[in-house]
Amino acid sequence: MQAETLELLEWSRLCQHLSTFTTTKLGAIAAARLPIPERYESTLELLTQTKEAYSLEEKNAGVSLDGIQNITEAVLRAEKQGILSAGELWAIATTLAGARNLRRQLDNADDCPNLQILASELRTYPDVEQEIYRCIDEGGNVLDRASVRLGEIRQELTSVRDQILTKLQNIMQRNASSLQEQIITQRSDRFVLAVKSPQRDRVPGVIHDTSSTGMTVFVEPNSVVQSNNRLRQLFKLEQVQIEIILTALSARVTEISEDLQKLLIIVTKIDLAVARSRYAYWLRANPPHFVENEAIVLRQLRHPLLVWQQQNEEGREVVPVDVLVSPQISVVVITGPNTGGKTATLKTFGLAALMAKAGMYIPAREPVELPWFDLVLADIGDEQSLQQNLSTFSGHIRRIGRILDAISPQSLVLLDEVGAGTDPSEGSAIATALLEHLGDRTSLTIATTHFGELKALKYQNPKFENASVEFDDASLAPTYRLLWGIPGRSNALAIAGRLGLPPEIIEAAQVRVGVGSAEMNEVIAELEAQRREQTQKAEAAAQLLAETERLHKEILERAEKMRSQAKEMRERQEQEVNAAIAQAQKEVGRVIRKLQKGEQTGEQVAADVQRTEQRIEELTKRHGIGLPEQKIEIQLKIGDRVRIPKFGKIAQVMTVPNSSGEFSVRLGTMKLSINLTDIEPI
Repeated sequence: MQAETLELLEWSRLCQHLSTFTTTKLGAIAAARLPIPERYESTLELLTQTKEAYSLEEKNAGVSLDGIQNITEAVLRAEKQGILSAGELWAIATTLAGARNLRRQLDNADDCPNLQILASELRTYPDVEQEIYRCIDEGGNVLDRASVRLGEIRQELTSVRDQILTKLQNIMQRNASSLQEQIITQRSDRFVLAVKSPQRDRVPGVIHDTSSTGMTVFVEPNSVVQSNNRLRQLFKLEQVQIEIILTALSARVTEISEDLQKLLIIVTKIDLAVARSRYAYWLRANPPHFVENEAIVLRQLRHPLLVWQQQNEEGREVVPVDVLVSPQISVVVITGPNTGGKTATLKTFGLAALMAKAGMYIPAREPVELPWFDLVLADIGDEQSLQQNLSTFSGHIRRIGRILDAISPQSLVLLDEVGAGTDPSEGSAIATALLEHLGDRTSLTIATTHFGELKALKYQNPKFENASVEFDDASLAPTYRLLWGIPGRSNALAIAGRLGLPPEIIEAAQVRVGVGSAEMNEVIAELEAQRREQTQKAEAAAQLLAETERLHKEILERAEKMRSQAKEMRERQEQEVNAAIAQAQKEVGRVIRKLQKGEQTGEQVAADVQRTEQRIEELTKRHGIGLPEQKIEIQLKIGDRVRIPKFGKIAQVMTVPNSSGEFSVRLGTMKLSINLTDIEPI
């Protein structure tokens, strides 16, 4: 049943698309037949490998699998002690080299521990590889250096061949008129000349062949018969030596055949991981997170096959759907018009579940959250059989019977047009009973239907939820959008009326349908309108929020830039002030030194000091730096010593401070009037 479901969901097409992202032929073969893991742990392992490969691709540090070839058949034959051809041996050597290069790349990569563990198990046997390279070239030819005896035989072959060609050239020159063509050819591995049939006696020798017209005979001149015999012997000796060399190399491969098979499995796993990551990048997909007893969240989910069709086959634009299922829901009933996308929704969700199980990313917006389903089972499309005399209904029932035999509490079941193909009342009853049965025995069942009775199950059973495909009344066409919580309404009468069916027939049909149905359609239409309005408001709010966040980020960036600029300006101003003050202090020191040497009078020094103080005050005012006010409670008496920081000198108190803190000090031979704020106590 699982294999039948894969066929219904077109899993093989998705695998074929995946195979185009592989590097090796082995990887392509494996991708085209990609199995679905049966264990949750296997899925997690595959998904981890995909994430690591995706991370490497994002960093442009993807791994290369160049040189790795499909040597499966050669290894199996070597395992049975068969003799491999030179070309097969060359392919084995390049595969060993490619695997070693792959392991080296992963060893040097960051953040890929699982791939590194996988690659660490590769055994690449460089001695076997080098021995093959020594004996065989890229074209699959055994080289002269493969053995001494082979080199000697080929050297003699060349010598004998040259002797034969020289003799035949001389014969051709002497008997040019007797030859049909001035060429040397071969018949039965022997060098011969094309002689005119009437003149064959002019070139004595052995006739090996005749042309179709009988006008030309191919003659081996007697003078080269012995040389041709020796040449054939040398060819046989050469083949014997080549077989000896290939046998020896094949024996080396036989010894490592088990590790070679393991190598092929490992490089194929790595190739598939890289292919899954590249496919995810191409799909703009995101990694799935498996949840249990939590809501299923798949926003903007796109059908991967339709995405491929749009990108590579000029198909129409893919309309994404939102799949949002609460944890208490186990049955979803999707209703709506034909060709509205109900079946496509089933297949999209089914493929998403299978992709997640196979360790692939899902083409949906983050976060991608869904359960791990042990089985995905589907009944999609008609199953008619003329040979078995099965109707559509019979085909559906037989397939559903097989599904019921296979289900488990962790299964996902997808049913298309459940209960269709028979009497509507009986079909509706069967569909209701079936969905209630599946709701109690599966993780999730999603069913599409046209039966109106199934729309009411949501209000009778808390495990049921309604969804519908939207229909545009103006264009009479589906929008392929999925609406949750709202059942689909019947549009048959409206479509029929707009397509030209006479009004009296529409009215008669409406009477037969009943007023309740019309009222129900009106209620559903109002709900759809309200949903559209709320959706539009939500989208507008999201846009407004995004714009607000953008502006907020821009303001923060500008504020940070202004703070940085202000800080730089303050630091620059402080440096300028400190430099100016330092220069002023140097000038004060210079004046004091002159005074101490008696070069200036006290009045001149006082004037210089006053000018310097004024300059410092101007600098501090210009740069907005004021000296901090200090409330200093210092008791001074005449004769005390104090430090004057702005001069960097020590002075002696001559008068006690007055009420304003002013007092006189002696600085060298100078008498200065200063304030308590200008000094530091010693």
